[in-house]
Amino acid sequence: MNTRHEKVALITGANRGLGKEIAHQLCKEGYAVFMAARDAEKGRDAVREFCDKGYEAIFLHMDVTDPVSIKNAYGAFSQKADHLDVLVNNAAILEEADRHVDIRKLNIESLERTLKTNLIGPIMVIQDFLPYLEKSKRGGRIINMTSDLGALSHMRDGYPAYSLSKTALHAMTKQFAAALVGKNIAVSCVNPGWVQTSMGGSGANRSLEKGAETAVWLATEAPLHETGKFWKDKREVPW
Repeated sequence: MNTRHEKVALITGANRGLGKEIAHQLCKEGYAVFMAARDAEKGRDAVREFCDKGYEAIFLHMDVTDPVSIKNAYGAFSQKADHLDVLVNNAAILEEADRHVDIRKLNIESLERTLKTNLIGPIMVIQDFLPYLEKSKRGGRIINMTSDLGALSHMRDGYPAYSLSKTALHAMTKQFAAALVGKNIAVSCVNPGWVQTSMGGSGANRSLEKGAETAVWLATEAPLHETGKFWKDKREVPW
């Protein structure tokens, strides 16, 4: 094992925005953080930035829509770590066209692309990296980054592809939580709120630090028995 840290995390879509902020905070908590990204140049730049600060960050090239890419990332991970404590499924897309239509005009190809990234990708990543999560002595933690746009409790008619993908991600979280009962692995959904990212826009009312707060809490402090739940601001919220 090459990493010198006992605590290991993997974050998808970690080269910018919320994923990068979660990676930064986990680095400060003493984790070796594998930063997965589709854009190799930007991913390596983010890793270099953290390494220059004295943190242990490792780049993984991963396109969550490509099963071969995920398996290749798994192979690279296996050369550097013998377990995984935290997996954060952060990579997601919100296509521009989806911002301006309701479901009556939803482009099915856009829906397919969105589901492939926002739902199928996280499923494949969990499936492939589960053997390493099962080796965590601290207990494994799977954290799926979601949105209130996926909550049935106040579903509206906007952002249909993104909204549907996040509702399905909630169901996936419940499925994995039930399947992993007794395995010492917690599976959670986190709504970070409206965060100032390229997706959220500059008008968003939350900083990156605030948006990352609950995910980092789930990764580091929350009890493992708190599994299969939907969280915002460290509180369980309705699905």
